[in-house]
Order: sequence, then structure tokens, then C-alpha cells
Amino acid sequence: MIKYFKILIIFILFSGCNSEVPTQFSEAALNDVFTTLDGSSIKLRDILKLHEDKTILIDVWASWCGDCIKGMPDVKALQEAYGDVAYVFLSLDRTERAWKKGIKKYDVRGEHYYMPSGKKSAFGSFVKIDWIPRYMVVDSKGHIKLFKAVEADDINIKKRLIN
Repeated sequence: MIKYFKILIIFILFSGCNSEVPTQFSEAALNDVFTTLDGSSIKLRDILKLHEDKTILIDVWASWCGDCIKGMPDVKALQEAYGDVAYVFLSLDRTERAWKKGIKKYDVRGEHYYMPSGKKSAFGSFVKIDWIPRYMVVDSKGHIKLFKAVEADDINIKKRLIN
């Protein structure tokens, strides 16, 4: 009996730690700076503000990422089904040149931003990027409705896009 109690305690300690899912971006994440296609800088807060009356699907991807590319047809299907949603692509490509080439090569449609500091940026740290692609849904008020999905056909994405 004591053995099972110890196992339960260990399980609770490891599974219960920091399991809260954020519904708001941190100030550091909101102030993180991204690069636009024309080479200018923009903060995440300003990207969100551009779509303050829309639901936003954020897709963190890279042109070198096989799973990201495999998921693109599903992203395009979402775009067809949910045309009123803003699609924001945040790239973890190693260079801006590779990022721009990937957009063209894979015909990625939406708004595009490059993450110059990559996964170690304030945004990357906030969302704890451990795998890409990474999908998030943000509502028209800037609240995070879906913090993490790693497949574009995840049913939770569709559920959050219609609410």
C-alpha cells in the first residue's frame, strides 16, 4: 500500500507541475519583435491588433520541417472552410532567404513573419515550442483559445475556429 502511495505522490508531482494553459500572452511575448516580408519589424501585439475583430490561426513552421510541409494541405483546407479567419505564419527558418523561398515554393497563403531569435525568443519561450508545426487559435479579443496543436487536422483547431 505504501508503495502505491509513493508512486501516486510522484505522479502528482510530475504531472501537476505547471500544467496551467495560458489564455493571455505574456508582456514579453507581446513585445517580441518579428520581421515582415518587406524587412521591417513588428511586435506580436501589433500583429494581433491588425486582426482584433477576427479569429486568428497562428502556424509556427519552417520550410525545412517535413511535418510542417505535410500539414500544409490541411492548413489550406482550413483556409477554404474558414475564410473569415486570419492566418498568421511565424517562421523558424534559419535564414530570411530560406523563409521567403519556402513561402513561394509551398504556396503558403496568409500573413508571414520571421522569428529572428527563433525558439529562444520571448514568444518561443512563452509558448514553449518543442515541436513544429505548432498551431494556436486566438480569438477576436486576443485571448488564446487553443494553446497547442501539432497537427493541422486536429479537431480542437476546428472547434476553436467556429467559437
